Amino acid sequence: MSIDVYVPRDASALSLGAEGVARAIEEEARAQRSQVRLIRNGSRGLYWLEPMVEVALPHGRWAYGPVKREDVASLFAADFLQGGAHPLSQGPTEEIPYLKSQQRLTSARVGVIEPTSIADYVAHGGYLGLKRALAMTPAEIVQAVLDSGLRGRGGAAFPTGIKWKTVLDQPPAQKYVTCNADEGDSGTFSDRMLMEGDPLALIEGMTIAGIAVGATQGYIYLRVEYPHAYAALNEALNAARQANYLGRDIMGSGRQFELEVRLGAGAYICGEETSMLESLEGKRGEIRVRPPLPAIKGLFGQPTVVNNVVTLASIPIILARGAAYYRDFGTGKSRGTLPLQLAGNVRRGGLVERAFGLSLRELLYDYGGGSASGRPIRAVQVGGPLGAYIPASQFDVAIDYEALTGIGALLGHGGVVVFDDTVDMAHMARYAMEFCAIESCGKCTPCRIGSTRGVEVIDRIIEGVERERNLVLLEDLCETMLQGSLCGLGGMTPFPVQSILKHFREDFHARTRH
Repeated sequence: MSIDVYVPRDASALSLGAEGVARAIEEEARAQRSQVRLIRNGSRGLYWLEPMVEVALPHGRWAYGPVKREDVASLFAADFLQGGAHPLSQGPTEEIPYLKSQQRLTSARVGVIEPTSIADYVAHGGYLGLKRALAMTPAEIVQAVLDSGLRGRGGAAFPTGIKWKTVLDQPPAQKYVTCNADEGDSGTFSDRMLMEGDPLALIEGMTIAGIAVGATQGYIYLRVEYPHAYAALNEALNAARQANYLGRDIMGSGRQFELEVRLGAGAYICGEETSMLESLEGKRGEIRVRPPLPAIKGLFGQPTVVNNVVTLASIPIILARGAAYYRDFGTGKSRGTLPLQLAGNVRRGGLVERAFGLSLRELLYDYGGGSASGRPIRAVQVGGPLGAYIPASQFDVAIDYEALTGIGALLGHGGVVVFDDTVDMAHMARYAMEFCAIESCGKCTPCRIGSTRGVEVIDRIIEGVERERNLVLLEDLCETMLQGSLCGLGGMTPFPVQSILKHFREDFHARTRH
């Protein structure tokens, strides 16, 4: 009888040598005539332990990591196929403290199943949500999403059910469901992890959305930098079609929904929903003036649902377990869970899915273990390159939409980037303006010109040229961009700059910069 051994095919694990580890396990197993079935799963998101190898034992899976190719022979010598003791042993996977204390709903199967196996997906609760949705009316599905309290996980945090109801209420016509998988924020990787580790959750969520609003066609707009996700999605789409979970007659219900993956060209601006729709139509990625909203006039001028990966992948569990089950996680108006992503100068970087309400301090120290350098953490940027920098004095803030807004920050896509006390915050302010200048679509003057002038003004401040006058000018420029930009790129670029001016102003007064 063969023993199941799991080695991730997640892009981050591959970058750390997972492919070589997998080959070494196969070679050593043949040499020792061990019966091993190698399964390429997604990553569990404990990236400081990648590549993490798991062995399926009668009492559960046992983890070893981080495993290098040269460690494989010693693992076999230690009888790791039976859970043998080894310096790299992490014990039972589910008992690893980082993982055990999480509340994984959306990413529950990531790292657990073989990503594109329909049988494995169904065995772990997959397609139960779609089955129940097919027995409901479209209005009942939309009401369940409304009742769950799910808000868009892409950054805007708009109630998902309201968006779906708007599309449902449009006159019968060709409607679309689109997934914005152009994950471009710094420190974010939950979308990629889901698409590589559990792509069928996204496919099921989009299928339910199509049935709910009367759409028969969907598109996943995927960033071109995610080749492994592209391969996993297409493999999963083919498997879903063959198993009758996608296509003209879904599960014999007479309902139809088809889905395609389209690759974006790498523009950050296409993370904004109307720019994404322009790109999907084959045009230059550029902001549309609103109204009309995409829910009324979206892709090809038709009513369109636009949600991101985590939002749509959260739908199956809401339909499978009920709106109340999902709503019972979280706090206030922030319901459910969010896969948070820890990156930057942090000891234990990775994915942490928890209900809204834990503090930033808990995330940084209980999960992250503090900085990787061992120095004090000085600042944390939450919400991508347009997110505010939060100082150590505010680390007790709860991670939910309203609490972060209350301190002038935003949650965004849940990316958390950590900086120790060696960081030059004046440089980070300059980077925010420079990033906007590079990524602006150019449609509106405050974003296109304001960001370029912002870089110039910050350079003058750093060099000590009329510093106080230019600091006032920078504050005025931020206000102009905030109030006058057409979309969130120009409108939110001031957030990191303003937070630095408020909490780290002293960094603008050191004359010499490198």
